[in-house]
Amino acid sequence: MSRPASPLSSPSRPRRFFWWLALAVIVLGACAAGGWWWLRPPVPAPLAPAQWVDEQQCQTCHANAVKAWQGSHHQLAMQPATARTVLGDFSAAPLQNDVESTQFRQAGDEFWINTQGADGQRADFKVAYTFGLEPLQQYLLALPDGRLQAHVAAWDTDKRRWFDLYPNQAVDHRHPLHWSGAQQNANAMCIECHTTGFARGFDASQQRFASRWQALGVGCQSCHGPASNHLQEANAERSVSANHGFALDLRSADNQAEVETCARCHSRRSQLGGEPAPGAPLYNAYLPAGLSAQLYEVDGKIKEEVFEYGSFAQSRMQAAGVRCSDCHEPHSAELRLSGNALCTQCHNPQAQPRRAAIQSSGLRRKDYESPAHHRHATASAGAQCSSCHMPGKWYMQVDYRHDHSFSVPDPAQAQALGHSDACLGCHVQDKPQVIIQAFNDWYGQPEPRDGGYARAMAAARAARPGAALGLHKQLAREDLPGLRRAALLAELPRYPSTAALNAAQQGLQAPDPAVRLAAVDALAALAAPQQLAQLLPALLHDSRRAVRQAAAWQLLQLPESLRPVGGAWQAALNDYEASQRAQLDRAEALSNLASLYLLTGRGTQVRSLLHQTLQRDPHFHPARVMLAQHLEQSGLTRAALEELQEGVRDYPQDASLQHALGLLLVRQGEKDKALPVLEQASRLEPDNSEYAYVLAVAWHDSGRAAEAIELLRQQLQAHPDNRAVRMALAGYLGAQGRTDEVQVLRDELKAINPDDPLVQ
Repeated sequence: MSRPASPLSSPSRPRRFFWWLALAVIVLGACAAGGWWWLRPPVPAPLAPAQWVDEQQCQTCHANAVKAWQGSHHQLAMQPATARTVLGDFSAAPLQNDVESTQFRQAGDEFWINTQGADGQRADFKVAYTFGLEPLQQYLLALPDGRLQAHVAAWDTDKRRWFDLYPNQAVDHRHPLHWSGAQQNANAMCIECHTTGFARGFDASQQRFASRWQALGVGCQSCHGPASNHLQEANAERSVSANHGFALDLRSADNQAEVETCARCHSRRSQLGGEPAPGAPLYNAYLPAGLSAQLYEVDGKIKEEVFEYGSFAQSRMQAAGVRCSDCHEPHSAELRLSGNALCTQCHNPQAQPRRAAIQSSGLRRKDYESPAHHRHATASAGAQCSSCHMPGKWYMQVDYRHDHSFSVPDPAQAQALGHSDACLGCHVQDKPQVIIQAFNDWYGQPEPRDGGYARAMAAARAARPGAALGLHKQLAREDLPGLRRAALLAELPRYPSTAALNAAQQGLQAPDPAVRLAAVDALAALAAPQQLAQLLPALLHDSRRAVRQAAAWQLLQLPESLRPVGGAWQAALNDYEASQRAQLDRAEALSNLASLYLLTGRGTQVRSLLHQTLQRDPHFHPARVMLAQHLEQSGLTRAALEELQEGVRDYPQDASLQHALGLLLVRQGEKDKALPVLEQASRLEPDNSEYAYVLAVAWHDSGRAAEAIELLRQQLQAHPDNRAVRMALAGYLGAQGRTDEVQVLRDELKAINPDDPLVQ
């Protein structure tokens, strides 16, 4: 009897066919794979680190770009001083300011300036380089230690005259703005943005510079980065990377990447230390300035010299995708079009933007060149878009720079809040109310185009009733530019509440690094140490170096038991230390290192670092105050006293030294000696609430209660947001039984910030 055949040992015909088919597929697949292996395109070898190259090679392929660049402000930003490059008249009469005269001399192809040196003695100093082109040109003087110092005598290329950059400010060799001081050191402050491939080259052991650069002027590689790999691609006639051999391909980059590339120089910022990596995000190499009251007006327009980034980054243009090169030809830096044609690339009757990537939702179909819109005679100055939407300011006396926030005139608001306005600034011969009435007749009284930002900021900075509520209302918006949200967060510490703490905490998650930075600082003032220990360690992994360092610094202020542990924490501390060590020529960096060492158990090195700080910059008074405090805490009270007394003797007009000396005398029980010193500090800076507060306490403790109360009243009137002053005044009034006046103080605070813990 036969057994049934096993399906495996005796397959049927269909199954046999299936296995032959499967085998054929496998064989064909293997052949195809083998064919691909032999015919595949070669895999590019990993790119070597990019190197700087001679930019003469660029013009072979990029002739038009090079042609546009030649003769531009970028190309001629810094040049060797020769008879061809020096524009100033070195045969002119001496330039006299309020403290000294500056003399000019040319000897062949050499140019010399006779002026007061760092020691106060007159000497001849050779001009090594020209700096800038027009409307003014400055001159860098070479010193034996490798320093290049920008002299404060500048040449006005329009009026062809010499002028002093700091007239009537008594700038002599003891002044921090003197040409020989750290604030005029071009190696650290200026040359990076006037050359290509700059390296500071400071040798701390020798206390001298050996600065170097790939080329003078702002060249191709200043923006595109080192080009060695790009040349490799060009020579191989094939792509070696997705970005054509560059770290960042600016042709395909979005508007944020391009704006940040320009912002490396066109912004008010400080360096984070080390040479910036080409193509890296802005906040990885720099710390851009925020919209502070010192630098910007309440509506965000430029105030002090801040260049273009801060105003443009808060504009509707930037939010819509507009980039610098939409208006400026990137190689010549000239405007692409003249007059209103530049703006009507996008703002036209068709509401059609110049590029598809620019959002058109905010554009209106309108003839903006019609007098029906601008209400001025055609082709007049008032009919120009920039006159109304880009009002500017004069810097360095002769350099007019346009605001890039593209604001809308609002003379009524400007008059109420005290900020500048295009209409009021142009029609200075008319009374403001006349201009306001005319404006309202033309355009009505629409709601502010900024959504109330300026009003809220003005109320917060002046601590007016409703200030806290206005801040939170603005922070609840979803359409705020990052820099404006950051500016609002910076105001929160003066208005503490649970809502303020929550708003700052939410800011840690914001996509904009400027907001995260502001949130870190706000939390440091609002949150308890235990809260900071829980919230900030996550930011040690932030994508931006500036945020990581800010978080690390605030965590370092906590008690050691609350500080984080682990690799991210140590890496952040190491990075912060490295960033300061990369800037040992700067007093600020040396002082920061001293603080770091003090907080990380390396106190034996603090005194030496602070002495080095004062050697680098004798005008950096925070280091002298810190040194005195360190000496006192080390039991060297006499040395601390002598340090501050020497500082007061050398710099009698510096209030911080007077204040520190007064406090030291108070701690030593010498209140009679301390009082006149504290009084002098307050006289020198009468608007400094801290100095006034300490003086008021000293007066009160000396039996001068009436004077103390009056001083606190004056300070509170000027700074109604100062909670310490308000508390001290309430305490002194309460001690005298003046409860009605104490209630008034409480009611005022409640109107400003009803959720303030002091009110509750």
